[in-house]
Amino acid sequence: MSGVARRTVVSAAGAAGLAAALAACGGGGTEDKGTEGAGATLARTGDIPVGGGKVIAGQGLVITQPKAGEFKAFSSKCTHAGCAVSGVKDGVIVCPCHQSHFDASDGSVKSGPATSPLPPTPIQVVGDEISLG
Repeated sequence: MSGVARRTVVSAAGAAGLAAALAACGGGGTEDKGTEGAGATLARTGDIPVGGGKVIAGQGLVITQPKAGEFKAFSSKCTHAGCAVSGVKDGVIVCPCHQSHFDASDGSVKSGPATSPLPPTPIQVVGDEISLG
């Protein structure tokens, strides 16, 4: 077999293996797909405490309830160094990496090192279900 032909065969085999690996990663797993896309339920209103919130890691979101019946969502990626925020307590979203604090009602910076607010994400509440808006 010539060098060119051998490279062609090896290259084709590698491409087939890569395609199989990517297909395996792309679907059919046990990951919960119910939270993807607009309209899919992210959380239930009862899961989000007043003055607190819940990080939805699979969606890169944090949902808050600053006042009873008022729900907000923001990116869970801290604007300082890109770490994921860890939670919400007493109206403050906290990043565990460098202790940036964000206001749970509007995502604004309460204390740094972050200097930019968390970007808002539109959500909708229908009954007791919170979904992407």
